[in-house]
Amino acid sequence: MGMEWTSAAALLLGGLMAMMLLGLPVAFAFLAVNLLGAVVFLGGEAGLGQLVRNAVGSVASFSLTPILFFVLMGAVMFHTGVALRAIDAVDRLIVRVPGRLAVVAIGAGTIFSAISGSTIATTALLGTLLLPQMLRRGYEPRMAMGPIMGIGGVDILIPPSALAVLLGSLAGISISKLLIAGIVPGVLLSAAFVGYIVIRCRLDPRLAPEGDVAPMGLWQRVGPFVRYVLPLAAIFVFVVGSMAAGWATPTESAALGAAAAIAVAGLYRMLSVASLVKALLETVTISGMILFIIVGSTTFSQLMAFSGATTGFVGLVTGWDLGAVALVLAIAGVLLVLGCFIDQVSMMMITLPFVLPVAQAAGIDPVWLGVVYLMCMQLGLLTPPFGLLLFTMKGVAPPGIAMGQIYAAASPYVILGFLLLLLIVALPSVVTWLPSVMLE
Repeated sequence: MGMEWTSAAALLLGGLMAMMLLGLPVAFAFLAVNLLGAVVFLGGEAGLGQLVRNAVGSVASFSLTPILFFVLMGAVMFHTGVALRAIDAVDRLIVRVPGRLAVVAIGAGTIFSAISGSTIATTALLGTLLLPQMLRRGYEPRMAMGPIMGIGGVDILIPPSALAVLLGSLAGISISKLLIAGIVPGVLLSAAFVGYIVIRCRLDPRLAPEGDVAPMGLWQRVGPFVRYVLPLAAIFVFVVGSMAAGWATPTESAALGAAAAIAVAGLYRMLSVASLVKALLETVTISGMILFIIVGSTTFSQLMAFSGATTGFVGLVTGWDLGAVALVLAIAGVLLVLGCFIDQVSMMMITLPFVLPVAQAAGIDPVWLGVVYLMCMQLGLLTPPFGLLLFTMKGVAPPGIAMGQIYAAASPYVILGFLLLLLIVALPSVVTWLPSVMLE
C-alpha cells in the first residue's frame, strides 16, 4: 500500500491498455488486471476472495435487468421480419424529397432506435436492405453509406437504449431520467441529418439521382405506415410513458415492451418458434457479454479507489479549480479521444472511476453528464480508426468499397454530432428539460 497513486494508476490502467492492444477481449483484459491488482493492493489470497465477492455483487443488481428486455425487443423485431415491413412502410410514405432513400434510411433508423437496444443491428439491417438499392440507383457511395451509419449512432440516445441503462446503473444516475433525457438530443440529431441530406442533394443532384416512385393511391401509401409503424411507435410511447407516469419501474417498462413486441409480431402472424429462439439466443449472447464486462469493470473501479489512484486524481483535478462547463468539456475531450480506439462499454468502464468523483465534487448534474457520455459514445461509433459502425458498414458494403470511403461517408455525421455535443454542453436544458417536465 506504500505505492504512490500515480504508480498505482499507471500499473492498473497501463496493464489494461496493454492487454487490449494485445487483442485480448475486454472482459478478459479486466479479469487479468483485476487478478494482478487484487494480489498487489488487496493482499494476496484474501484479495482474491474479495475479488470473487465483488464480482458476484456487481451483477446481482436488479437495475441491470432492463438491458436484457431492451435487447430482446429489438431482436424480436429483426428476426420476425416486422422491421422489414416498417422499412417498406417508411419508403412508401416519403416521396419527392432530394436524396429520398437517404432520408428513408434516417426515418427508418429513428423508428428502429425507438424499439431496439442494439446499434449494430440497426446499421446492419439498413445497410443490407437500403445500401444495394441506393447504389443501384446511382447514389454516390458516400451519400448512400453516411446516413445508415449516422442514424445507427442515434440508437444510443433514443430509448430504449441498453447502453443508457448500463451507464445509469454504473454511475448511479436515475435510469428513467437518463432514458427520457436522450429523446430531445436524439430527435434533434435525426432532424439535423435529414436537413443536411436534403440541402446537400439539392445543391448537387448528382449525389442522389431521383428514381421513379411508383404511382400509388393514398391508402396504398399511408396504409402500411398505419399498420406496421404506428404499433411500433405505440410500444415506444408505452415503454417511456409508463416510466414517466410512475406506473412502472424501468425494468417493468422494459419487460412490458418486450412482451408487447412479441405480441405485435404474433398479431402480424410473423412469429414462429424458430424466429423466437433466434431472438432469445441473440439476447442471451449480448446480455452475457455485457455482464462479463460489468464484473471486470466494477472490481477495477474498486481497485482504483483502494489503491488511492481515484483519490489522487480527484485531488489533482479539483486543484485546477475548473468551472462545471470547462470540466464537462475536458471530460468530453478525453471520451472523444478514447472513442477513436476502444469500444463504448470499455470507454465507460475505464473513465467512470475517475470522472464520477470529480463530477460529484464539482456539483455537476448527473443527467447532463450522462447524456454527454452518451453523445461521446455515439461519436465514438463513427470515428476512425476503430469506430464499430465503420466496421459494420464495411461488412455489409459491396467488395469494391474502400475503408477510406467509409471514413469519408461518416465524417459529416460526426461533425453534426459534435456540434450537438457543444450545444448540450453550452445549454444543459436541452437535456434536462424533458425529464423535469415528465418525471417531476
